Amino acid sequence: MSRENQDDGVDHVALLQDICEMEQSDQECCELVTINISGLRFETQLKTLARYPNTLLGDPIKRMRFFDPLRNEFFFDRNRPSFDAILYYYQSGGRLRRPINVPVDMFLDEIKFYEIGDDVIKHFQEDEGLLKEDERPLPSNEFKRQIWLLFEHPDSSGAARIIAIVSVMVILISIIIFCIETLPEFREDDRVFDNHLPANSTTSVQRLSAYTDPFFLLETICIVWFCFELFIRFLACPSKPTFFKDIMNTIDIVAIMPYFITLSLELGEVQSNQQQTTSLAILRVIRLVRVFRIFKLSRHSKGLQILGQTLRASMRELGLLIFFLIIGIILFSSAVYFAEADDPETSFTSIPDAFWWAVVSMTTVGYGDMYPVTIGGKIVGSMCAIAGVLTIALPVPVIVSNFNYFYHREHNEADQVEYTHVTCGRSLPMQCDRNKSDSKSSLMISEHSNDDACTISSILNFGPSEDYTGKLTDV
Repeated sequence: MSRENQDDGVDHVALLQDICEMEQSDQECCELVTINISGLRFETQLKTLARYPNTLLGDPIKRMRFFDPLRNEFFFDRNRPSFDAILYYYQSGGRLRRPINVPVDMFLDEIKFYEIGDDVIKHFQEDEGLLKEDERPLPSNEFKRQIWLLFEHPDSSGAARIIAIVSVMVILISIIIFCIETLPEFREDDRVFDNHLPANSTTSVQRLSAYTDPFFLLETICIVWFCFELFIRFLACPSKPTFFKDIMNTIDIVAIMPYFITLSLELGEVQSNQQQTTSLAILRVIRLVRVFRIFKLSRHSKGLQILGQTLRASMRELGLLIFFLIIGIILFSSAVYFAEADDPETSFTSIPDAFWWAVVSMTTVGYGDMYPVTIGGKIVGSMCAIAGVLTIALPVPVIVSNFNYFYHREHNEADQVEYTHVTCGRSLPMQCDRNKSDSKSSLMISEHSNDDACTISSILNFGPSEDYTGKLTDV
């Protein structure tokens, strides 16, 4: 036989061996695996799990600690309804759908347990309308960390709670002063002009000094505390840019700005009628800004924080609500205007004048200052009220669902600290490390390094003389 014929024969033999190995590998990958989830058994192919080798079920080393050699199956003491969606994730090639009867937080715990992946978890949270929990970094310096915890985290210590109580009391005193000083007997701007000179129609202003006003003194004490608290938190904050981006710190700055603007107006006041009138108008606007101090309570109130998180998560639904209301307002205000056009004593003199009536009717308030009197106008008014109820009711369930989620998440944080899920797997002996240089994970343990084979053999109690091929039937 010639050398060329021998080479051809060797090539054919090698090709046949490769084909046999490929067929054997395909048969092994198509091997069925049984997964027991708290008594409910699922069967799937090993190649289905191998689509995602970095997950718990896709990694042979990770899932082997849950293998039961007596029953020849993998046992997980986990939530059963959730596993339908977990297995569908492998079968569909990455589509994760939460079952309707499984709560969001429970399903989130399950996909974290099965190590589906951070990107998948993030995408799932976005689909469910959940906001990413903000990280709360701490300063690296020990002294600054203690100061930051003292003023920013009331639950960190008893002293922090005392400071939080003092801060809340100062905020309440400031709000009470803001309300009481608007009483007629305490309003100073009504008594500013008390001398009228008929000769030249000029006025001489007699105004009490603001520095002797008791309300001004109490306001000064409150502002001193607000400035001190803001300054200390600014010095101890872990990141200055992040500090100014925080909406709560923005509210703190806006809350103290009216005081300093008022003080500058008092110092630069010129005794002239025109400037005095302008000064009073500016002061009224500035005093209105002081009402935002009530939002400072949200720093210490879990309820206001939950409300803010709910509104932020429901911006899409709120936008739809406002959009539907605008459509209804334009539609029904136009209809009632033309329905009442023949009545000479009608209150609807134009479509813009009817906007107010449409708003109070669709929101079911109905002040009664404007109302239709004709038959057509009353029909339009009835339709407007019914449409308003339906429009407002549509997005409310979604907003309520978001509120319930944030409410339960906030109140379950303390329980989650003590929560420990029952363990259902054996700990892997740390005898040898996994071969990280292999970029392609395999389902067959024989394809791993010898060190991995040693580890799996020790787990399944194989003797040194016994061979383990990686098939479930070998157990």
